[in-house]
Amino acid sequence: MHRYRFLLSRQWVILTLVAIALIPTMIRLGFWQQHRYEERTARNDLVSAALHAKPVPVERLTSPGHTVTRTEKYRTVTATGTFDTAKEVVVRRRTSSDGEVGFHVLAPFVLTDGKVLLVNRGWIPANGVQTAFPKIPAPPAGRTTVTGRLMADETTAASGIKNVKGLPDRQIMLINSAEEARRLGAAVLGGYIQQTAPEPGNGSPEQISDPGSEDAPLNYAYMIQWWLFAAAVPVGWWFLLRREIRDREEATAEPRPEESEPAAV
Repeated sequence: MHRYRFLLSRQWVILTLVAIALIPTMIRLGFWQQHRYEERTARNDLVSAALHAKPVPVERLTSPGHTVTRTEKYRTVTATGTFDTAKEVVVRRRTSSDGEVGFHVLAPFVLTDGKVLLVNRGWIPANGVQTAFPKIPAPPAGRTTVTGRLMADETTAASGIKNVKGLPDRQIMLINSAEEARRLGAAVLGGYIQQTAPEPGNGSPEQISDPGSEDAPLNYAYMIQWWLFAAAVPVGWWFLLRREIRDREEATAEPRPEESEPAAV
């Protein structure tokens, strides 16, 4: 066993401990990426199923005080009523599809039974100081049928957006049906919709695009990568060991200079 005594050297002890620590760490990272892959795949499946589901009346999925669930989110819903433009508000610090910062336009939509549905009509540019209420293109007048994607109430925990107080009049940070119900003094359906129809005309708010799918295959690739790394560590350690043994044996077998050269006569 003397040929392996070098494993007790400081260099090899550290190398071996690092290899032992790396293997379970990389395995755990692979399982974490597997979890992310499964999570993102499930999310993509839910979103796809919701977007392709048949449109239903909004009150079939939500009601005042209702919390929109994951399976209800992004479902296409329809509603008939009238826009209350006098009570529209704008949602600050929202970006367009090009990344420009502006506002989302949130309009109360009074249904035929008197309940209120919050409708995110889309994005408009700030066009000046953000403390002033912007000029908003008018929605269709009179009785209208709108279609949109059902969304859950926004919270700071879910969105990361701080709900700043003391904002200018008719400006908000988060879309929350409970807060809007208190402001409007009305029965507001839980959640809100992102309007998709009627399609906007010239000068109307820019409609919000469909939610994109998350890159689940990338997580799958990372999962395989980490597990290959974990498998490569002991293989690499073994090759280093074999090279060290070979180098030591070759160094031992090399003749000394006085032994390899004949003595002069």
